[in-house]
Amino acid sequence: MSIPVSRTKNLFRTFLTVIFSVAVTLAAVGLWRFLPGHGQQHGTAANNGEQQKGPDETAAPGVASPDERKILYWRAPMDPTEIYDKPGKSKMGMDLVPVYADQATGGEQVKIDPVTQQNMGVRVRLAEMAPLRKTITTYGNVTYNETKITDINSKFDGWLEKIHVAYTGQMVTAGEPLFDIYSPALVSAQEEFLVARRALGAMQGNSGDDLLASARRRLANWDVPLDQIATVERTGTVQKTLTMRSPVNGTVIVKKGEKGTAIKAGATVFRIADLGTVWVEAHIYEYEIPWITVGQKARMTLPSQPGKVYTSEVSYIYPYVATKTRDVVARLVFDNPDLQLKPEMYGDITIEVDLQREGLVIPSEAVIRTGKRDLVFIAGGEGNFTPREVTLGLSLGDGRQQVLAGLVADEAVVTSGQFLLDSESKLREAVQKMIEIKSGKQQQEEKEADDFFKDMN
Repeated sequence: MSIPVSRTKNLFRTFLTVIFSVAVTLAAVGLWRFLPGHGQQHGTAANNGEQQKGPDETAAPGVASPDERKILYWRAPMDPTEIYDKPGKSKMGMDLVPVYADQATGGEQVKIDPVTQQNMGVRVRLAEMAPLRKTITTYGNVTYNETKITDINSKFDGWLEKIHVAYTGQMVTAGEPLFDIYSPALVSAQEEFLVARRALGAMQGNSGDDLLASARRRLANWDVPLDQIATVERTGTVQKTLTMRSPVNGTVIVKKGEKGTAIKAGATVFRIADLGTVWVEAHIYEYEIPWITVGQKARMTLPSQPGKVYTSEVSYIYPYVATKTRDVVARLVFDNPDLQLKPEMYGDITIEVDLQREGLVIPSEAVIRTGKRDLVFIAGGEGNFTPREVTLGLSLGDGRQQVLAGLVADEAVVTSGQFLLDSESKLREAVQKMIEIKSGKQQQEEKEADDFFKDMN
């Protein structure tokens, strides 16, 4: 059976390629042995008859003996992020294992000389146990005190004859005239009252008194002032209009009528709000709802009044979440004697939450958030920095972050320059992987060459 010429050429070309690759590899290995500091030294040592030290002899310089190795922390054998500062038992009841300074894992260790550290602006802070006090910062809008809003209306149909309050926003005091109203029903009620008054002398017994009292009560139920009823009774003359007066001190916030306007019974003509106290609605986001309770101290500042701080406390928390804003409103009550707090103003709200316990705390700026995990850099001394994964707890809102696992108290974490350290660590890790890949590829080529020669033999 004959082999095609084209296939023979391809086999011969492949054979020459393999031979050339093997020759280049062997030549490179031979040259490497003669480079200074590599194979030449090993060869000289062998020719001079030097012996390698056995396992029982003194360790190489720079490597600490087991008794001298520094323990950084203790961790659970089943959970590397469960870290303690002294030996004991893990949450699963297992003995904790020590982690030495030369074993610290979590990423590629970086060593930086002091001058470079200064140029990079590296700063460190110690992780510490501290009381957990969370600061909630949000916004709030000033609104009216709903318990101090009064609607002024008429209990009968009529027409506005005169308006005493000219515009919305005008301040009024209790007893001040608001408007005069004419009503046929009111005129008829006054006439009935006068008829009952004149008939009182002609009627015997208590019937006349009852009739007069009934007519007087009808006028009073229509909010006719007692002094005006007395004037009608004294003069015997019907008053064409009734003057409606303000029952409270406050500010007119709604005005729905002008001279000559016809109004229906119950229709609001004026709305008066007492601005001596105001409400502020602080908007609390859903993830912060568990930390808000009635009675907590709160502070408010306004952009229009720099430097001035208003203090209050949470008086009420609304029992529902707003559909559009997805938050819960917490009500604050502020005294407003000088009327500096005006409805619809916006202010910055700060609420202090004392969680009544301690926790491990570090600066928030020390944390590198990658999206999948959270890292901090540990300063190990002598310019050594090691990245370590941590489990975060509460964000305390004042530049501090609680750490649940991954750190122990008094460990130094990098708070400035950690992103440059992270870049350096990733670069070294990438270079190491490239070297490993290249070494593995070279070993694979050598293996293929060995297999080829075995097949030839």
